[in-house]
Order: sequence, then structure tokens, then C-alpha cells
Amino acid sequence: MAQTARRWYLAKHANADIEADTFEFREEPIPALKDGEMLVRSIYLSLDATNRVWISTWDQYMDPVNPGEPMRGFVCGEVVESKNPAFQAGQIVAGMHSWSDYFVTDGATFSAFPALPGIDLSEAFGTLAIAGPTAYVGLINVGEVKAGETVVVSAAAGAVGMMVGQIAKLKGCRTIGIAGGPEKCARLTEEFGYDEAIDYRNEDVAARLKALAPDGIDLLYENVGGQILDAGLAAMKNFGRVVICGLISTYNQSGGPVPGPYMFRNVIMRRLRIEGFVILDYVEEMPGILQELAGWMMEGKLHFRVHVVDGLEQAPDALKMLYTGANQGKLMVRIGNEPG
Repeated sequence: MAQTARRWYLAKHANADIEADTFEFREEPIPALKDGEMLVRSIYLSLDATNRVWISTWDQYMDPVNPGEPMRGFVCGEVVESKNPAFQAGQIVAGMHSWSDYFVTDGATFSAFPALPGIDLSEAFGTLAIAGPTAYVGLINVGEVKAGETVVVSAAAGAVGMMVGQIAKLKGCRTIGIAGGPEKCARLTEEFGYDEAIDYRNEDVAARLKALAPDGIDLLYENVGGQILDAGLAAMKNFGRVVICGLISTYNQSGGPVPGPYMFRNVIMRRLRIEGFVILDYVEEMPGILQELAGWMMEGKLHFRVHVVDGLEQAPDALKMLYTGANQGKLMVRIGNEPG
């Protein structure tokens, strides 16, 4: 059994780009287990756009990670030893903890992770840990999507966006995805079932939205913000809904306040409803959401792409990929081997 754990700590807040000295890598002894605790060996770490928010000094939806504290994230691992009757050695668990290869926890933020027949653990964790539930809640609980509606998704080739499009299609909607580059746009239509794709790097997004949705957009699922959000607001239908999941285009900006949407007047002109959400507010509904998502996965109705970076040491550099669009699917770090 390992005697030490390797762990990333936040060295300084980052309100602009993540730098070489933003994080600090340490090795430290693993404490002996107390009653109610368990030792977990990490297998996969989920890297998510919200990680960038946590290490900033911005107003946010939960306590930030402060300098000197372990960096946190959603992790999947194997229980090595347990003094917690709710968890057994050898069990696969998932929850929120530190960026580390081993950690001790009381299990308060953890649950047993289900084995899905025929589906790799990386794909199952990537889908069910945060991306799938976020897509589901934003589209169904917040967006109240209805069959026959036109749904537009920004960052559509990202972990959440790829799921939003597929769930919207399962609900009988027409889908338009916005992504960067011909390769990602081809993936939207060929792999994730989007009806149309817009390449924001090579096309006029506002003009393309008006051409593809001449009667307007019913639901805009926003992950980007900035000019992309403005293009969507300009193409909304009367009484449309705008779901704000993320604003990733603004996360690395510094030097003063980020401008608001220039097309905000359309909130009045089109009588729009705009609502932001955080997936952590829907914990009580998660069992039912996960059951439906897992069912779709096992029926082959949801397809998912993961981008796995090997090695805990690579986590800070891998995180930067989210803000440049360099990742080619749900971004995760493989910290340890899967059991067996």
C-alpha cells in the first residue's frame, strides 16, 4: 500500500491566464484512517471549465480554492481501505476531492459509481460525473425544451455541448451546434447527430444563424458568451429561452470588467427568459437523471468522446487546453490504472 500521496496545491489565485507557478506539486504522507474514513486510489480526474472559476477571486457559487489549499475536482477512484461502513475495499467511487493520486475522505461527497455493461469506465465517468447531468438539467429542467423546437448550442463539440445536442434530438428537437474548425463541425453532424453545424472560426455566426433558423431560435444553450452569445441573442424567437451554462470565452480575460452582451436589448424586444444554473443545485434529482442517462448509454442512444491525458503531473497543462479549444472531447487526466 502506498505510504505517500502526490497532490497539486494552488500557489496563487489566477484571474487571467494559468501560469507555470499557479499550482505547486507536493508529496506528503498518507495519514492513518480514522473511523468513518476511507483511502481512495484515484483513477480519473475530470477537468472542467469551472475549475478556472474556482481558482479566481471572482464572486462565485461556492467557496474558492485559496492559495495553500489542495486543488479540487471531480474524481473517480478505487477504495483501497475502508473504515466507513458505506464503502467497501475494491469499490469504484466518484465525487469531489483533490487533484491527487491517493486521498483520505469521510465519503461525504462520494457515491458508489455504477458499472455499465459494455461501456468503458472512462466514458461512463466522463458522461455521468458532470457533463451528462449538466447537459440534461440545463436542457430539460431549466430550458424546459419541447419537441419540435429549434435548439442552438455553443461550444457544441465540448463535453456538455456534445451531450446537449443528442438529448435534444432524443426529445424531438432540431439542433444547430457552434464549434471551432471543420473537424469539430464535421464531428457534430456525423458523430453527435446535430442537424447543422456552424464553424465560428471561418463563418459569420450571426448570418448563419439567421439563415439556418429564419423563424428564430426557441432555446439557446450558452457555454461561451461574448460575440457568440450576441449572435444567438440576435436570432432568438419571441418568448425564447436562454440557458447560461458557461461563459468560457471570458474566463481568461483580465484588465477590467468584461463587457456585457451588446444585444441585451433583445431580452426586451423578444421577451426572452434568461437563466443561469449550477449543477450542484440539483443533487437531490441526480439519481433519476443518472438512471435515464445510463439507460440511453446502454441502449446506444448517446455517444461520447473522451480526451484522456496521462499522468497527474500533466493536470495543470491539460487544464489550459479547455480555454484554447485544444481538447478533442471530454477532458480527463488518467491518474492510475483501472482495476483488473
